[in-house]
Amino acid sequence: MARKVIHVALNGVTGRMGYRQHLVRSLLAIREQGGVRLDDGTTVYPEPVLVGRSEERLRAIAARHGLDRWTTDLDEVLADREVEVYFDTQLTSLREASLMRAIEAGKHVYTEKPVAGSLAGALRLARAAQAKGITHGVVHDKLFLPGVIKLRRLVEAGFFGRVLSVRLEFGYWVFEGDQVAAQRPSWNYRAEDGGGIVLDMFPHWQYLLTDLFGPLTALYVRSFTHIPKRWDESGQPYDATADDAAYAVLEFASGAVASVNSSWTVRVNRRELLELQVDGTAGSAVAGLRHCAIQHRVTTPMPVWNPDLPDPLDYQAQWTDVPDNMSFDNGFKVEWELFLKSAVEGRPFGWDLTEGAKGVQLAELALRSSAEGRRVDVPCLFPALEA
Repeated sequence: MARKVIHVALNGVTGRMGYRQHLVRSLLAIREQGGVRLDDGTTVYPEPVLVGRSEERLRAIAARHGLDRWTTDLDEVLADREVEVYFDTQLTSLREASLMRAIEAGKHVYTEKPVAGSLAGALRLARAAQAKGITHGVVHDKLFLPGVIKLRRLVEAGFFGRVLSVRLEFGYWVFEGDQVAAQRPSWNYRAEDGGGIVLDMFPHWQYLLTDLFGPLTALYVRSFTHIPKRWDESGQPYDATADDAAYAVLEFASGAVASVNSSWTVRVNRRELLELQVDGTAGSAVAGLRHCAIQHRVTTPMPVWNPDLPDPLDYQAQWTDVPDNMSFDNGFKVEWELFLKSAVEGRPFGWDLTEGAKGVQLAELALRSSAEGRRVDVPCLFPALEA
């Protein structure tokens, strides 16, 4: 069996997401399984090249996993003809410039989101990648979550009838950092570094909601910085300049409406950190990262409002979990396998920089809606991409 080794530069691998999800649980896991098999029988075997700003941390990661190549010099990596793929999981504020350099060097590019800090920047990247003829892609990991896969099967089977509304709840309490160390990096709360929950999460909501329920046509958003002071990794206080919560109403072309709450200042009282409730004329579902519970029209109870008596209905018990009747792999790893296949075969990737630009567009419109205090239409991006 033929084996094709593909060298992948991972920039930002010392960060939590870059290390855990993309290096360990994706590329190293793909290596452990023997690679990714193409239709012609060839096995694609990724060889990571670690890139970052801390020589000490890169050396430690390389030694821990028996990897030979690491560097703090991005130019060196991009000049290496052996390196075929560039992946970016840096700070948002650094991403656009690095991606553009990789595109100009002729590398296939794969990146975390948001792809850029502005729609104009995202469009520049998409146009440059299209002109260069490379394979380019954006991480859309939420599409591969077990709960979302189950929810998509319900949508495709017509379980809901006509979808009326969607309620998306996401978030958890991120500690301020004074008494308990924060579980997210401090740059997430500085707008000047590309932080903010809108720029971080609305690109996710764009691809997730449109994949399940179709195009968005308008939105109204209010974003806030609920906690104005936090403490960084060295224990020093700093002013939080980025939004840490956003409350939105989104409208679909189908007529359905979504309420979307995203917050790093909420204490969790639900089954999972992310949950979507979908209500339709024929049935409803509540899906999370892994679970999905349903209630059909014929099993829907009839609550009666009576504040003077205890409610006799056990609402949670009247929902049925969709079974795990298929195996689920790590979502990041699944998408990496798809991207590596596309890059080696030299064909377009389904979730490319054009799709990434749509996510940045939604985040930018959300921030505009909040700043101007009004409902904003979501225009089609195709004319802008073709310009």
